[in-house]
Amino acid sequence: MTTWANSLIRISTYEVETLQKRLADIADRRAAAHIRLGVLDAEAEIERDRARADPSAQMMLNAYLNGWKARKGAAEGDVVVLEAEEAGARDALSGAFEELKKFEHVAEATRLKALVAATKRENAAFDEIALRRRA
Repeated sequence: MTTWANSLIRISTYEVETLQKRLADIADRRAAAHIRLGVLDAEAEIERDRARADPSAQMMLNAYLNGWKARKGAAEGDVVVLEAEEAGARDALSGAFEELKKFEHVAEATRLKALVAATKRENAAFDEIALRRRA
């Protein structure tokens, strides 16, 4: 295989690996955002239980729920942004993987052409040797 093909494959492989790491990071952040949503819901339920048991907490519940809605909205917005970022990263990764496969295919085709040419030269040399022996 030629050096230019090896270089292109190495660069494409590096790009694919980088995009895979980026996608994994985004997936981790998205999972953390979903956990944060779950924690917010659990905290709200705890506050509702406390408000049922304590009349003074009942008066503060509406203010807490207003703040909770704002925090939950921000967390849901983060999830939406991360899902869009993940979709973009997946598209970029599939494009990079396709490019890598193209380079590998070109390199393999080049290798096979070189092998065929070498085989033809070898056969021609054997034919010439056979003709010389016969003559």
